[in-house]
Amino acid sequence: MSSKQSASKSARKGASKGASQGASPAPVAPRLRPARLTAAAALVALEGLALAGSGLYLLIMGLLGKPDSPQQAETGGLTVLALAALPLLAARGLWLLRRWSRGPAMITQIMALPVAWTLYNGGAGALIAGAVALALTAVATLVLLVNPTATEALGVGPRES
Repeated sequence: MSSKQSASKSARKGASKGASQGASPAPVAPRLRPARLTAAAALVALEGLALAGSGLYLLIMGLLGKPDSPQQAETGGLTVLALAALPLLAARGLWLLRRWSRGPAMITQIMALPVAWTLYNGGAGALIAGAVALALTAVATLVLLVNPTATEALGVGPRES
């Protein structure tokens, strides 16, 4: 390597060091998590944990209990456990301010409303109380997720044509 090439190489190294040390670009401000988004993440996580608990209960009762159909109870438990993954992942995404997480969180709430209606029409006192709690949680979470503060924190905005 000639002296001209080595001088050029060392000049480039020095320039890159100076650029990375001295003249740093303006720091990017971290996005802050608004309280509404934190509340939405907590509610979605609570729903996911409730689903996971229900799935575990069905699975354990299918294995250890005396259900009418053990295979159906076990399959139902595994299905509910798999369904619990969606709100739990969405809650984690909301907590970490991931833009993609808003869609699954909203879908979970929209799916919870017919479930609450079915529980309400099922009739007994505990089912009605659970239906009301589920419906109120779903509506409150939807309101929190469509709030302009939450959408701005997630980087969701109107589409440009």
